[in-house]
Amino acid sequence: MTQAGQPDSTSAIREAIAAGRASLGIELGSTNIKACLIGPDHAPVASGSHSWENELSDGVWTYSLDAVHAGLQGAYAALVADVEERYGVRPTTYAGLGVSAMMHGYLPFDADGELLVPFRTWRNTSTGRAAAELSELFGYNIPLRWSIAHLYQAILDDEPHVPQIASFTTLAGYVHRALTGRHVLGVGDASGMFPVDPATRDYDARMLEQFRHLVAAKRPGLHVEGLLPEVLTAGADAGRLTPEGAALLDPTGTLRPGVLLCPPEGDAGTGMVATSSVAPRTGNISAGTSIFAMVVLEQPLESVHHELDLVTTPAGDLVAMVHCNNGASELDAWAGVFGQFAAALGQPAEPDAVFGALFRAALDGAPDGGGLLAYNYLAGEPITGLDEGRPLVVRTPDSRLTLANFARTQLYGAFGTLALGMRVLHGEGVAIDTMFAHGGLFRTAGVAQRLLAGAIDAPVAVGQTAGEGGAWGIAVLAAFAAAAAEAPAGDAVALDAYLSERVFADVVLDVAEPDAADVAGFATYLERYSAGLAVERAATEAL
Repeated sequence: MTQAGQPDSTSAIREAIAAGRASLGIELGSTNIKACLIGPDHAPVASGSHSWENELSDGVWTYSLDAVHAGLQGAYAALVADVEERYGVRPTTYAGLGVSAMMHGYLPFDADGELLVPFRTWRNTSTGRAAAELSELFGYNIPLRWSIAHLYQAILDDEPHVPQIASFTTLAGYVHRALTGRHVLGVGDASGMFPVDPATRDYDARMLEQFRHLVAAKRPGLHVEGLLPEVLTAGADAGRLTPEGAALLDPTGTLRPGVLLCPPEGDAGTGMVATSSVAPRTGNISAGTSIFAMVVLEQPLESVHHELDLVTTPAGDLVAMVHCNNGASELDAWAGVFGQFAAALGQPAEPDAVFGALFRAALDGAPDGGGLLAYNYLAGEPITGLDEGRPLVVRTPDSRLTLANFARTQLYGAFGTLALGMRVLHGEGVAIDTMFAHGGLFRTAGVAQRLLAGAIDAPVAVGQTAGEGGAWGIAVLAAFAAAAAEAPAGDAVALDAYLSERVFADVVLDVAEPDAADVAGFATYLERYSAGLAVERAATEAL
């Protein structure tokens, strides 16, 4: 059964969970760690979550490893509680297990497995010199947040921890190694550490050699290929849950070791899976703390663009990625203010109700936002050349400040930088049949989806799993690995076929076509938005 079908009966789900035929996915997002359990039909049957926040410590955006461990345990405990409440059974094993997390960043470890410096997340923009030099050397865009940029910047800065590095990885890679003992990474997440050659589904050999020569004078003997995780494609056996890993997830001791794990992936890869966007001419947009678009390419791009990353699907196919550091966080903050205002009036409302009211109001806004501008820049935004962010609402005296226009421009602000990057992709002649959208921003039916279609001038599809996001996507990858392990030799199914034939075959999608008025209105808004970036830059200098 797929998501569009009727759910299994409670007794059938209970039996599948008790027999270890369900698959578990855990994704560590920017503000939430979510665990999603799926049945043999891939439909979500239970979930659990744990809220957390990054912290700015000594100028570095980070999460502590203690927070990682506590968050994993909190999300897993919440999932188990949900399973027990719904089905009256406590899971002891799974058909497959997968871990996903925010891509990129920098987690260097010594030979004893000790973290050498605090985790540097994707939000940090302190790698400008390194990213620029590597991009020029490779003839390939290396964004500020990529792991290799962080490593090279540490080398340039002569940081004392560099000689001690025995390995480095991403957040998903760290958690996976804690659960299995294996230093591996799914190819999609790996492609955000160091460039991957789609022909070999492994790190680019030419660029590895170039990097070795580049650092030879400063760090002779440093061979980055020996520090990077082993690359695995979707469906590979990425190890088994160790006793220590089982105890980390479930300190009660109920979870048994031995569960098969799929390759750990980044949130971009799980977003592609969650929207069945792994074939050429398909793409997806994931909206959360950050917002990014992924488009699977039919052929390599002709030019290097700083707005576009080249990464891969979990199967290793080339993808153009438009990654914006800032997503829905500023919109969340404004929704909180309106919620507080409602409470002050004696009419308290749940957050979902506040979001719903704001989103519905946005549909009544002027197509161009009525002359208002909103910048959601809580952090720096490399696409627009900003090292720091200052959230702003800007308007001219003749603008029309209404709730509808304000709500629409807040949504437009979340899509603004993304639209700039998508226009670069359009200039390369990349064809897109449909963009699939997922993430909490699309839970209010028809609003963000419609405005996004106007912003990128392409159809936007939303499915029933839009709110499940990457945790569901990594659970599907775990089930895919379990199916591959059971398949006779030579009978393995490709990931795109598995998704289209077994997971999404009967899924009903809601597709929003671009509305001509929205397209024209957003184009006017984006011109004003681009010109107003000078105000944003001035704010970072003055405040």
